[in-house]
Amino acid sequence: MTLEEKVYLMSGNQDFQELCDDCTLPGRHYNHLPYPAGGCQRLGVEDLRFCDGPRGVVCGTGKSTCFPVTMLRGATFDTALEREIGRAMAREVKASGGNLFAGVCINLPYHPGWGRSQETYGEESFHLGEMGSALMEGVQDEQVIACVKHFAFNQMEISRFQVDIDCDIRTEREVFLPHFKKCVDRGAACVMASYNCYQGDHCGENAYLLRRILKQEWGFDGFVISDFGWGISDTAKAANGGMDVEMPSTVLFGEHLLQAVRNGSVPESAIDEAALRVVRTLLTFAQDRPPARESVLGCKEHIRLALQAAREGITLLKNRDGVLPLNRRKIKKLVVLGALAEEQVIGDHGSSQVFPPYVVTPLQGIANAAPGVDVIYYSGENIGHAKDLARQADAVIFVVGYRCTDEGEFVSEDMSDLDGEYPGGDRTESLGLHPKDVRMIQEVGPLNPQSTVFLIGGNMILMEDWKDSVSAILMAYYPGMEGGTAMGEILFGDVNPSGKLPYVVPVRAEDLPPIQWRTTHQHYEYYHGYARLEKQGIAPSLPYGFGLSYTTFAYRNPVFRREGDSVVAECDLTNTGTRDGAEVSQLYVGFSHSAVDRPVKLLRGFTRTFLKAGETRHLEIRCPVEELQWFNPETRQMELEHMEYELYIGASSADRDLLWGSCVL
Repeated sequence: MTLEEKVYLMSGNQDFQELCDDCTLPGRHYNHLPYPAGGCQRLGVEDLRFCDGPRGVVCGTGKSTCFPVTMLRGATFDTALEREIGRAMAREVKASGGNLFAGVCINLPYHPGWGRSQETYGEESFHLGEMGSALMEGVQDEQVIACVKHFAFNQMEISRFQVDIDCDIRTEREVFLPHFKKCVDRGAACVMASYNCYQGDHCGENAYLLRRILKQEWGFDGFVISDFGWGISDTAKAANGGMDVEMPSTVLFGEHLLQAVRNGSVPESAIDEAALRVVRTLLTFAQDRPPARESVLGCKEHIRLALQAAREGITLLKNRDGVLPLNRRKIKKLVVLGALAEEQVIGDHGSSQVFPPYVVTPLQGIANAAPGVDVIYYSGENIGHAKDLARQADAVIFVVGYRCTDEGEFVSEDMSDLDGEYPGGDRTESLGLHPKDVRMIQEVGPLNPQSTVFLIGGNMILMEDWKDSVSAILMAYYPGMEGGTAMGEILFGDVNPSGKLPYVVPVRAEDLPPIQWRTTHQHYEYYHGYARLEKQGIAPSLPYGFGLSYTTFAYRNPVFRREGDSVVAECDLTNTGTRDGAEVSQLYVGFSHSAVDRPVKLLRGFTRTFLKAGETRHLEIRCPVEELQWFNPETRQMELEHMEYELYIGASSADRDLLWGSCVL
């Protein structure tokens, strides 16, 4: 290839003005067609054709399957299902004309106020790596290039273009990077760099992250793309730092990069490396690719997967006196309160927005699940009227929480989305419900003994000021195009809820790590989430991994041991209730004998098991010993401490839900 052809491979081909027009013109939207990059027609090298995600394929107006947001899918703890979802998404990428899917978002929410938390799986690095790599593998099983994003330290919206992140080396290697490494180790073909800076350098130009860690230490053999528009700021620094493709338009590469090579500020060897990475990846994924079929967009099989994810991920948080499921034979009049009940609660209106053929709203799903029941809807604006309705009803359902104006991707204060609404950004003011919803629940909930709250949102929502006012609480996240169907099925017991929280719910916002949302500098501490609360001895409102069921499970006969290069936890799991159901069992490892500062315990394995009423199964969860290592700043290596480790198996991170033993390594 000529130098010009190689540089062309490193450049997005989408006109940036056309991209902006996509976001504003009627009948179009961001990424309504794949965004092209590179290619070499003379030598038969196809171009990259970018499709965004991660809750489905953004391309295609009114056709794509809208899956539940990633946070809900994280609550399933179901890697097999996530791999199937990856395959389905890849098929829709191909049907849309794409070959590169940027749908594997695995950034760790350092603080639950992050506006794009909904796009990732949860707060725990191990869980992020397992779920993210499952999606990535599913996508690449279908010969579509999976792009893992955003590398790295991207955990805030409002300041993402100017914030400089710093943390100590152990926090970097043990908390924020392991899930990326796991995806790389398991074959990720593409990585997208993030907008923010890390320790003084933009991540898209950060030679420490892109060259030293990603490409040299981890042996990543795919290619790196920039985040869109503002992902790089300096031609030579980006090319020398390890950026392989500028997306989505040619601004700083192209002629500028050619000039940088000619004047010696960028060696041609850097261009050769980038070109090789792009070409060999394209050739690998071009092999035996089946033809695209538009009929797979929003097909029944994919919609079934979306519904299954919603069924598995919606999480039962409270069920006083077994008020749920509701008995259809005893419910004549059902009142549904809250404006979100009649809205399409599928999530953010930023770059992840999917445009499906239809959406089942919570109200529709509840009504469909209750034939013959008089379902009365009211937005709840007049508390007095809501009270009257609640007194006359057999049951009351509140649908409350967030929408795209409350949380989501953020560009600028004056950037409105297609509905003319301001994007939400981070949750800077409150982590609880809106005051009007709190008041409605507090005043109306106690009037009816069968009162249930469905929470809509992308991450943890504080509940202390209203949770005692109702009998039941379910976290529905943003449950996708069939979310309303799943909500109705769970409400009336056609589906037994089995989701588990992929984050901790604290009692107070003050129990979370300090953060500034509007800032040019942010320090990340070693501890966040459940690990922080446990280290400080603070009891949460709800522990990580928590979720109730309409049946009950018992853990018995635990055995813990080392076997080869793994630690193993075994036990008998029995469904002790009267309903069939699924349980997510979790393995935690404790470090109380460590000579260095380490968490009380960390999640290091999980498995999902379906049991019929009365059935018992023997469980075994394995954890590779390398997952127990810590990063030694002096040797700059991951190392295993030779000591006694606590091993736990059970239903959540709470001590009361765990059986435990120990193992010497």
